[in-house]
Order: sequence, then C-alpha cells, then structure tokens
Amino acid sequence: MNGATVVIVSAAGGLLAAGATPVLGRLALHWDFTDRPGGYKAHERPIPYLGGVAVMLGTVIPTAVALGLADLRTTAIMIAAVAVALLGLIDDLSSLSPFTRLVVETVAAGGVVLGGVQAPLTGSWLDTPFTVLWIVVITNSFNLLDNMDGALGSITTVSAAFLAGTAFVHTHPAIGLVLLTLSLASLGFLLHNWAPAKVFMGDTGSLFIGFVLACSAALLMTGQSSGTVVAGLLLPTFIATVDTGVVFLSRRRAGRPLLHGGNDHLSHRLRRLGLSTRLTAVALAAVAAVTGALGLMMALSWVSPIIATIAAIGTALMLIGLPQKVHVYPSGRSQAHATNIREGRR
Repeated sequence: MNGATVVIVSAAGGLLAAGATPVLGRLALHWDFTDRPGGYKAHERPIPYLGGVAVMLGTVIPTAVALGLADLRTTAIMIAAVAVALLGLIDDLSSLSPFTRLVVETVAAGGVVLGGVQAPLTGSWLDTPFTVLWIVVITNSFNLLDNMDGALGSITTVSAAFLAGTAFVHTHPAIGLVLLTLSLASLGFLLHNWAPAKVFMGDTGSLFIGFVLACSAALLMTGQSSGTVVAGLLLPTFIATVDTGVVFLSRRRAGRPLLHGGNDHLSHRLRRLGLSTRLTAVALAAVAAVTGALGLMMALSWVSPIIATIAAIGTALMLIGLPQKVHVYPSGRSQAHATNIREGRR
C-alpha cells in the first residue's frame, strides 16, 4: 500500500461522508426521523438523524474497495462494526432494551476477539473476556459522548488520525487506512454537525465510531508487552473514558440513575464554566489530540510505556475528579419548584 492509495481512499471517505450527510438528513426529515426537543435536550427544533450512516458509509465503502479481504482481522472489525452500526440504527428507529444492545455488542466484540484481536493485559486466558468487555464498554462510552453539537465529530477526527499514525508505525497499514478514512469521514460529517447542528449522527454513528476505535486500539496492542497495554488502550479513547467516569461518579454520589440521559457530561460542565458550544468541542478535541500524540510518541519509542501509563492514568483521575466541583444537578428545592410549575402549582 503506497502513500497515494492512502490519500485517495481516505479523501474519498471524507468526500462521501460530506456529500451523503445532507442527503440523508433530508431523507430523515421526510420520514420524520428526527431528534425532537424536550427534557434535558438543548436544541429547540427537530434535528434529523442518519448522519452516522454517512460516517459509516464513508469509512466502509472506500476501504472495502481498496482492501478487499486481504487483512482478516481488519475485515472482522469492519463487519462487526457495521453490525453494531445497524444495531444503533434500529435503536434510533425504535428504542431497544439495554440487554438487547449489550448482547449484540458482546457477540460482535467476541467475533473480533476470536478473529485474533486481543489485548494482552495479563498474559492469561483472562485477556479474552477482558478484551471483549473493554470493547463493549468503550463502544458505549462513545455513544454517551455524543451529547453536544460538534463534540464527537471533532474528537473522532483527531483521535482516529493519531491512532492511524500509530497503526502505520506498528506496520498495520490496513487498520491505519481504516482509521484515517474514519477521521476524514468524521470531518466530512462535522461540516454539517458543527454548532448549530443541521444533522445528528445518532446511535448509528456513535456506536460505529466507538467500536472501530476500541477494536483498533486492541488490535494494535495484540502481541505487545503487557506494560504498554494500559496506555495503548486508554490514550486513543481518553475523552470517552474520562467522560464516562465523570458521569458515573457524579450520578453515584448524587443517587441518580446511572443509565439515564442528562446534562452532566464533561461537555455540559465546560459549558457551565462559560465555554461556548464550539469552544467546548475544540477543547475536547485538543485534549484528544494531546493524548493521541502521546500514544503516537510511545509507538515511536520517544516516550517510555511506563511514563505514558502514569501520565494517562494520573490525568484521567484528575479530570474525572475536578469536574465534580461543577454544579450540574438542581437542588431539591429548585427541583420541587420546577415540578410544581409543570403541574400547575405555585
């Protein structure tokens, strides 16, 4: 695979996603397949879904034409990722139960692991269930991260690009091509999702992105020493991991349901600190760029794995803890007052 092929294929993915997103958005409006305002949602008018289908098509079609079935592990990842994206599309159309989603995601992740993708954290049989569990958790973490205009598109554009560089350094050109194409496909979608968003990606896109990034990071750690695994898995998925940690910790402390939607994500806390929606997306992408660059430097042996691991874990714990100081939940009194107003009481 030469440089010209990489450029042509990835650029084709970006152009395909950029062109398909508004077309699919108009179809979604025609079919009334929209995200309606209400509850904790910030948008004031129905926003069409199906942007995630454009990201998936922009990633899968050019890479499938270029790679065919030459790399079996990459093929397994892409087939499973499409299955997970279809799961997300069905969930967007008519909500599925969490159990159904987890079963399908686990089967898809299991297929990838059986295809030869395994993160050697312990060097024992435990690595198989650990890798499956990690892929499922990270897939859903990216799903949760899709909570603000431009946020997930920006993060994916940056994270996938740096992980692609890591793949090329580790001489995995096939998955590197997939990741670079995903990066440009996300950028093509981002042209229409930048605040104020004209279209949303929905679960189709967020689950597809999370699954591809999680599986790709695990693939790049396959056969590596256990000392590099933690940093190699955490750095490419840093923002999603931290955001999930922030939400789960704050909801646990507040006694709120762990799996319900809400305005308590990292992006919402940055907005409460005064950042605009666009600056919030830029800030999250900047952090993703720093962690992605650290992962690439580790692959180039410019930074030792132990230093990268300590930096990744320490920064993650700090970024999970500090946002807890940002007030995002209404007090009991104000919540009761809001309930009285909704029920017509004073």
